[in-house]
Amino acid sequence: MLQKITRSILSGYYTPVRKFVEDPLGTQQRTLHYLLKHGQNTLYGKEKNFQTIRDRDDFISRVPVITYEELRPYLDKIILHKQQNVLWDTPVKWFAMSSGTTEDKSKYIPVTKESLYKGNYRAGYHMLGIYAQYHPDTAFILGKTLVLGGSRQINRIGGDIYTGDISAIMMRNLPVAAKRKRTPESIALLPDWEEKLQKLADYAVKADIRAMAGVPSWMLVLLKKIVEETRCSIPALWPRLEVFFHGGVSFLPFQEQYEKLIPSEKMRYWETYNASEGFFGVQFSPRSKDMLLLLDNEVYYEFIPAGEWDKENPAAVPLSGVETGKQYAVVITTSGGLWRYRIGDTLQFTSTEPYLFKLTGRTKQFINAFGEELIIDNADKAIDEACRRTGAKVTEYTAAPVYFGEHNNGAHEWLIEFDTAPAGGIAEFTRIVDESLKRLNSDYEAKRSYNLSLGMPVVKVMEKNTFYNWMKYREKAGGQNKVPKLSNDRKYVDSILNFIASKRV
Repeated sequence: MLQKITRSILSGYYTPVRKFVEDPLGTQQRTLHYLLKHGQNTLYGKEKNFQTIRDRDDFISRVPVITYEELRPYLDKIILHKQQNVLWDTPVKWFAMSSGTTEDKSKYIPVTKESLYKGNYRAGYHMLGIYAQYHPDTAFILGKTLVLGGSRQINRIGGDIYTGDISAIMMRNLPVAAKRKRTPESIALLPDWEEKLQKLADYAVKADIRAMAGVPSWMLVLLKKIVEETRCSIPALWPRLEVFFHGGVSFLPFQEQYEKLIPSEKMRYWETYNASEGFFGVQFSPRSKDMLLLLDNEVYYEFIPAGEWDKENPAAVPLSGVETGKQYAVVITTSGGLWRYRIGDTLQFTSTEPYLFKLTGRTKQFINAFGEELIIDNADKAIDEACRRTGAKVTEYTAAPVYFGEHNNGAHEWLIEFDTAPAGGIAEFTRIVDESLKRLNSDYEAKRSYNLSLGMPVVKVMEKNTFYNWMKYREKAGGQNKVPKLSNDRKYVDSILNFIASKRV
């Protein structure tokens, strides 16, 4: 009886998905109208003359595409001067502290009641509806979901305004019934990473875990700890475990390790795209990791083509103007008070009926020191192919350019930590990575021709737990923090190498 009821509820969550899939452009047009109506009487709306905006052409002529640095003065009015009605017409009581990989300091992203309930939570219901549409036999909500979140630390910054990790904000505001189905907030959001790991492990081995949610790299650390401490397989511990809802980083480099840890045909892996700024996409089918762009979560989307990324006033196209196979940077307007805001993520549409996409990286995570235009999607696929062909398993990696010197050409330096070393040695692994990148990226292939401007990749093998210890050293272990995969300078690579050297002294 309970299973039938839960299946009926989950199936109901798919109804709004079907509606916006059938009318994507109309949904986006209505979303823009709704957002502008709420923004008319705000400080920002008055500055940009929202009341005179009649269509999208007016919108893009009045409202510039902005970065966080350009948004910050308006956030200061709310945070420092306690003003309201600055970016949105309902109170901003929460700010999500973004944990971006390419910034040393946290960003403060406004969270309103609308963006939380009609954005993040609604998108969560869409995720459940889509999953249940393909798996009507699902019963995971009858058990517990193991959630590996960020820090529960909430900082009051005056009046009724608070800052915290987006996962803490979402957990704090969840309905009681939903909280009962997840890892207790008192454990999931502990600020101390080591304490959290231990308490999560102690809790999980005694619970009926049927689903997991979190960042693949950090969840893997937890699962390995549980297996090591219990000396028991995951399927034996949790025989009803059926799905891992994952996001934050590409799952591809971790897939083989998960399949080894959870050798069960019943286990499913479901991709999501959520960030401090909102929840934007969910895997649409078990046959592909391509995600459906969520269109009725009070987010209006625009996309900057690759050639415009570095321009001061980039030309962005609406959803109706995107093409499959091209690289775009994402621009959002939301009920959180973000107006034509560049979030830094890049994607590629794989379909426009419906609008499906795959994440390809970050506008600040790439290597183009020699014109090779290497992106994270290329790097992940090359590493995956090298692993498959050599039997290796990679825990983490990062790469950066090696600049021209008096006695050397340019190259890419890769710091790679292996869980299982490649058969045939590092030279063979490096050759396959290089070969794969040439096939995936014509610019890389051209720069590698005859080793004239770009030499063979230089792979350095890191000891186990190097990346984990480096992230702990930087106070970025766990939560939404991620190891930066690519960088166009040597900031992170040199930081890791210096960290290793300091430990050896």
